Amino acid sequence: MVQDAYGSRRRRPSRAACRGLIAAAFALAFAPVLAAPKPLAPANDARCRAGASQHPFAPVLPAAKRALTETNQLVIVALGSSTTAGSGASEANNSYPAVLEAELRRRLPGREIKVINKGVGGQSAYDMLLRMESDVIAEKPSLVIWQTAVNDAIRDIGEEKLAKILKKGIRQVQGAGIDLVLMDLQWLPREGRYPKYDDYRAVLAKTAAENNVAVFPRYGMMRTWSRSKQFTPEELVGMDGDLHLVDAGYRCLAVRLADGIAAALTGVRPDGKPTN
Repeated sequence: MVQDAYGSRRRRPSRAACRGLIAAAFALAFAPVLAAPKPLAPANDARCRAGASQHPFAPVLPAAKRALTETNQLVIVALGSSTTAGSGASEANNSYPAVLEAELRRRLPGREIKVINKGVGGQSAYDMLLRMESDVIAEKPSLVIWQTAVNDAIRDIGEEKLAKILKKGIRQVQGAGIDLVLMDLQWLPREGRYPKYDDYRAVLAKTAAENNVAVFPRYGMMRTWSRSKQFTPEELVGMDGDLHLVDAGYRCLAVRLADGIAAALTGVRPDGKPTN
């Protein structure tokens, strides 16, 4: 028995009761953590590789490979518009650049990996060209992933104009000794609203080929994901039904980018087989 400040006598709680109180307090303290939404499980990543053989991504990245070998570091700048900025993602950590950084760290343990997000929603290729030096090259990356031309296609700025802008950007990046990957335009469920969409995709592909730049085949990948029936429509595009991805789509972009980049740097494909 114990006596309180008012002279009342009360029974001391048993050890079992104390343990119960401690457990309850512990559960309450960690309730917000336990209730937090879980990230997409890695097991779901297998569906991201649907159609990988039809739409391969096998870039050659000499600058990135040299940086990783000589400094044990890899700095990537992701330049782009809303897809890069992460519009539609539930949080910043679910944008494709953030997931790509996490995936590369997992695949390249012991290396210092940094992916810098330089996405600005709504920007055109020309807008990005204007900040190529200050926002991209100044970061001293060994690899740049340039996601562009969607807004140019929607606004129909002119195919020759887009080609000139892309060439200038490519020359700036390559002139700085940096590897470059151009990202193909995204697949749109209702792309018929933009009659020249495929023409702008062709401009990007042609310009990349003429300048020896790898293209990440986003359009083909997204179309295959949609047709694979492994995703719901809501997992690939958001409530706007067209332009913005959501978490599952962003994760799959990052997984497929990481597959190609890691294979180029290590010589080993995701299935464990050598790249050559």
